[in-house]
Amino acid sequence: MTGVFRIFGAPHRYIQGPDALDALGRVAAAFGPSPVVIADAFILERMGARVEANLRDAGLTPVILTFGGEITYPAIDALITSLCGVVPAIAIGIGGGKSLDAAKGLALKLGIDVITVPTIASNDSPTSASIAMYDDQHVMISVDRLKRSPEAVIVDTKLIAAAPALFLRAGIGDAISKKFEAEGCLAGHGITPFGTRPLITGIAIADACYRVLRAHSAAALQSVERGEVSDALEATVEAVILMSGLGFENGGLSLSHSLTRGLVKARGAKSAIHGQHVAWGVLVQLAAEGRPDAELVDMIAFHRSLDLATTLQQLGMDNATDAEIADIAEWTMTAPHLKNLPFTITAADVALAIHHVERLAA
Repeated sequence: MTGVFRIFGAPHRYIQGPDALDALGRVAAAFGPSPVVIADAFILERMGARVEANLRDAGLTPVILTFGGEITYPAIDALITSLCGVVPAIAIGIGGGKSLDAAKGLALKLGIDVITVPTIASNDSPTSASIAMYDDQHVMISVDRLKRSPEAVIVDTKLIAAAPALFLRAGIGDAISKKFEAEGCLAGHGITPFGTRPLITGIAIADACYRVLRAHSAAALQSVERGEVSDALEATVEAVILMSGLGFENGGLSLSHSLTRGLVKARGAKSAIHGQHVAWGVLVQLAAEGRPDAELVDMIAFHRSLDLATTLQQLGMDNATDAEIADIAEWTMTAPHLKNLPFTITAADVALAIHHVERLAA
């Protein structure tokens, strides 16, 4: 399959800007009169009335479900049970990653389309067809895939600007990696989440994502600290949600994301947000690739300018021992993305790269 053809996948529509949420009813109306909205209690308290009014003004009769907790198969089944046998026209996830994945999971099981409405920009999951499934102990057990990308992604940058800056910072950390992971995937024999070799388009988007972040992410974080929408914020949100998502789905992942398999089990570090894990993972990937120290030092400086992690201590793991670093490396080897590297890597190689980054960053 991988040698015969290649696939590019993307949401059908991407809508971004101040008050973009107001487009929800018009977009959802194309699918039928009865959408289901899935969001957590905080989001529904904050904007549930606005969302419902917007959908009803478009002639729709929404079913609104509250979701909280982990994305597990029983949790998805419970949401479907709440529908009492009604199959909605489309699923709409509003909020952070959990609510969006809950909507995706319900849509996959019912065979319907999904619209994602992120209220934070902590990662690129809104544009992705992937659904991270966990058990009740927050251990990832699978990554399921929608049959097609989300039908629409609606990003209201007023909501992003009003959210705590730590979320956008995490999204930037997650997005920085996509250039290097996609390049590694293309250089080797890696495959994308679509199961084929990368297209050059995916690599180009991942590269553009990185260039936008280098130019605008610092100013974007300042905008969020002020609660303001700016051109820099618009550019950065587009990079974090759209370009990063298209870059990883069509370019592939590799070591930076593989390292999260070890970090989610590591003392202290397991509590850090995903984007900080991946930001640190970028440094380790560059070291493992044998990049010049000057390039690593430049990336460390860029991370520090954004308050992204450059050491295990900054992830919450003080005084990491050699044995603990070895454990992180061993767990990293369980990630499927490692096969996307253009070279064979061992746990010992990963541990050496971690030690090298720790020394440079110190």
